Amino acid sequence: MTQIKNSGAPWSRSWAVVLAGGSGTRLWPMSRSLLPKQLLALNGEKTLLQQTVERLLGKLAPERIITVTNDEHFFEVCSQLARINPHLQGQVLKEPMGKNTLPAIMLGLDKVMQREDQPLVGVFPSDHMISGQEDFEKNWEQALLLADQGWFVTFGIPPRAPETGFGYIAKAEELFPGSHQVAGFVEKPPLAQAREFVAAGTHFWNSGMFVVPGASFLEAVEQFQPELWSWWGKRTDTPLVKGYASIPDISVDYGIMERAEHLAVVRAGFQWDDLGSWEAMFRMGVKDDSGSVLRGDVLALDCKKSLLYSNGSKLAAVGLENMAVVQTRDATLVCPLDQVQRVKDVVQRLKAENSSLVEAHVTVRRPWGSYTVLEEGQFYKIKRITVHPGARLSLQMHHHRSEHWVVIKGTAMVQVDEREMIVVENQSVDIPKASKHRLSNPGRVPVEIIEIQSGPYLEEDDIVRFDDVYGRSAADKAAEA
Repeated sequence: MTQIKNSGAPWSRSWAVVLAGGSGTRLWPMSRSLLPKQLLALNGEKTLLQQTVERLLGKLAPERIITVTNDEHFFEVCSQLARINPHLQGQVLKEPMGKNTLPAIMLGLDKVMQREDQPLVGVFPSDHMISGQEDFEKNWEQALLLADQGWFVTFGIPPRAPETGFGYIAKAEELFPGSHQVAGFVEKPPLAQAREFVAAGTHFWNSGMFVVPGASFLEAVEQFQPELWSWWGKRTDTPLVKGYASIPDISVDYGIMERAEHLAVVRAGFQWDDLGSWEAMFRMGVKDDSGSVLRGDVLALDCKKSLLYSNGSKLAAVGLENMAVVQTRDATLVCPLDQVQRVKDVVQRLKAENSSLVEAHVTVRRPWGSYTVLEEGQFYKIKRITVHPGARLSLQMHHHRSEHWVVIKGTAMVQVDEREMIVVENQSVDIPKASKHRLSNPGRVPVEIIEIQSGPYLEEDDIVRFDDVYGRSAADKAAEA
């Protein structure tokens, strides 16, 4: 057994990079591209992102937690983190486009390295479910001790079953109790091989979380990914996001961890699951007397060992066994629990049909509030729009539709071309096609309006923004690029 010097975990040099840019589809219809699973409250009142950051706040100040997301989710991520700690939203970075985990980590490292010469950086996906805070912090401390002595450390999960949906880590020499050198990685093995791993006790599941010495990690990038290193090296002359479109799309596992030396794995003492399917939601959920997991407004009669999940209207189920039924306001999934992996086939079919069900829910959150689609047809769409106090939408116009607004709550400030007007409850205003317009809430209570759109094309990309406090106008995008 290798002797590891233990002089106390160097928490003062510890940082965390939280990855919150994924747009998973395996939990459809709850998870959509505009609201992926890390932004959903799947197992309680708080979202997986909020749970992840709260877990890290047990040991780190909010200023030492960097969250990396993408442009589409930036405002929702900031909003969710602000509800946990206001200082967290100033630590959110956005990728201009998804480029897998390694470029996202390097964005986070850029901010870390500006503040610390020799940081110890933990990387934590935001879409995992973890229970056992004390054990998590103990394992994190073990990883820090190893990272402080030059090891690249990952967290290994003792496998509960021969799961083929996870990667595996082969363990070698023990470094100290609960920690081993890494002999190699195996990416999603076939069932027979997974059974061998579990029976032999020689492998862990790869959790996708790790702790590394920041400076050594960048040296590994220089050695193994020279193209990314060249992009990184130019960051003092041009922003990192400028060349983002041209850099490789590569995971940290493939790009660095599977190639580096001095790899270690800490055996996780906490409970972990990546909630990668509805079967995982069933397995990790609280069972009733019939062995079923019920969430939301559900009436279950004579149902056994089933997942019944409603996020909208009443879900009534009779006589089901080993089934998953997931209902939202605009879609319902029904399938046997042992076939939930085929949800990805459903999503692919919907994408081929250009269905909006892949992208967004009926209610879509925006930095200024939200809108809910109440009804739509070929040439019309009816929405309920809610604007937060003090918030305002962009100054915008539409080429293909006109709109009619009716205020049903609060007092709205409406601009149409050069004219501004106050519109109160039960009053309405027309927005002609191609006119510049803006909706604002100058009051202290939310404003709600009913918007009736009419025209030959009603999609959200028929918006031309001229001025926007959230940086979404064409001029803002050009300046950012």
